[in-house]
Amino acid sequence: MQFYNAAAPSPRRVRIFLAEKGVELPRVDLDLPGGETYSEAFLRKNSLGQVPVLETDDGSFITESQSICRYIEALHPEPNLFGKDPLERARIDMWDRRMENEIFNALGLIALHSFAHFKDKLTQVPAFAEAQRADMAGKFAWLDAELGDGRPYIGGERFTVADVTGMGAAMIADFLDVSIPDSCTHLQRWNENVRARPSWSA
Repeated sequence: MQFYNAAAPSPRRVRIFLAEKGVELPRVDLDLPGGETYSEAFLRKNSLGQVPVLETDDGSFITESQSICRYIEALHPEPNLFGKDPLERARIDMWDRRMENEIFNALGLIALHSFAHFKDKLTQVPAFAEAQRADMAGKFAWLDAELGDGRPYIGGERFTVADVTGMGAAMIADFLDVSIPDSCTHLQRWNENVRARPSWSA
C-alpha cells in the first residue's frame, strides 16, 4: 500500500489514525501550494485533486480520510477505534459526524472562503467566512456543555476516531488562530489531553 499525503487537515487525520494503530505505510508527500495534486498523474488517482489517497496492494485507490481509516480498521482491528458492538459503533459514528459537521467543516469553511489558495477552487464569500468565525464560540460552547458530563473523550470513556476528527479540527483552529474560549473548561481539558498524545505529532 502507499499513502499520498500533504500538509493539510484531512491527511493529518489519517496520519493520526495510523499512529494510534501503530501502522506504518510508505508515504508520498505532495506539494499542495505547488499544485502537485492537480497533475495529470495524480488526477488519475483522485479526479477531485484532493488528498489523502490510499493506493491498495491491488492498485485500487481509496479517497476520503474516513474511508481510508475504515479500511485500515478492517485490516488492523486493534486497537479498535470505530466501536466494538452495535451501540458503541453507533455512538462513535454519531459523535464523529457531529465533530465533522459542527466543528471540522465549519472551520474548513473559514479557510475556503478566506485563503487565496482556494480562490480558484470556488466562489469565495469573505463575509461568510467571518460569519463562520463568529459562530465558532457558540459551537465550542455547545461541545463544552456536552463534555460537561465528565467523559474524557468525545465519544465516551476511550479514545476513538471521533477524537481523531477533533484533533484535525484543532489543527485547523490553530492555523486560523481560532481559540477555544477560556470559559470552555471541559473542552480545554479534552484539547490538552489529545495534544499530549504521541499521535498529535504524526
